[in-house]
Amino acid sequence: MDSIALAVHDGITIFEVAAVCEVFGVDRGIADPWYDFTICGADPVRVGGWFRVEAPDGLDALVSAGTVIVPACRDVDERPSADLVDAVRAAHEAGARVVSICTGAFVLAAAGLLDGRRATTHWLYADRLAARHPRVHVDPDVLYVDEGDVLTAAGKAAGLDLCLHLVRLDHGAAVANDLARRLVVPPHRSGGQAQFIPAPVAGPRDHPLADLIPWALARLDRPLTVEDLAREANMSSRNLGRHFNAVTGTTPLQWLLTQRLRRAQELLETTDDSVELVAARTGMGTAATLRRHFNRALGVPPDAYRRTFRS
Repeated sequence: MDSIALAVHDGITIFEVAAVCEVFGVDRGIADPWYDFTICGADPVRVGGWFRVEAPDGLDALVSAGTVIVPACRDVDERPSADLVDAVRAAHEAGARVVSICTGAFVLAAAGLLDGRRATTHWLYADRLAARHPRVHVDPDVLYVDEGDVLTAAGKAAGLDLCLHLVRLDHGAAVANDLARRLVVPPHRSGGQAQFIPAPVAGPRDHPLADLIPWALARLDRPLTVEDLAREANMSSRNLGRHFNAVTGTTPLQWLLTQRLRRAQELLETTDDSVELVAARTGMGTAATLRRHFNRALGVPPDAYRRTFRS
């Protein structure tokens, strides 16, 4: 069982703490075993300016965790607590996977964990992170960045996306999707998706893609084109592209490819279908096409991915 420790400190915000606790601290019986979750802090801390929380463990317990999650700082203009920075650094040196949400990236940067790495934080504070830590390659345009043993997320909802990404890495796509359904959130938003989408998302009654998206998801085994989607939505291809960018932050073709890859992951994890059959069931056409896109997106071929989740 992987152990996850949430590093709390005075003045942290409610959302980041609640999201982490909700994802990792509640065993819903969807994977066995679930995570061994604990909260670590030096003293009783104030959360959101309203609640006082006593952490079951001190910061020294971070060193024994498999994953350490650092939520947002109270004020990026204040230096992070030296005790917190030292504890996070020690945990990473001991082999922990270290994760930050929102301005928690300032703690990881102060610990030297982001030097020479690509990282992100909330777009409002990205310039300050880059100026204060010039050795960090700050990307202000993405939801989260996965550097293997160090992961960073942008503000609030992107932190929840990253938490689901961790579940997907640890337990597979089917479990992550099940959890997302229970939380009533999108099952997957790629880390490379834009942080800031200028056009607001339409309400549920007048959402321009509300009927199209489930229609397309039910037909991923077919060679859908942008023209097919536009025809079903009764709009021009250009208009469809604008709506997709507003709602998903990406293009129709990229969205389709992402959904096909997610479906392929589920099939590789949960069935004995050959790679050729998985390619057919996900609309990739041929095994060679699936292997090319899979390797480009996930860094491993489908066969190796299946062995990882079957081992």
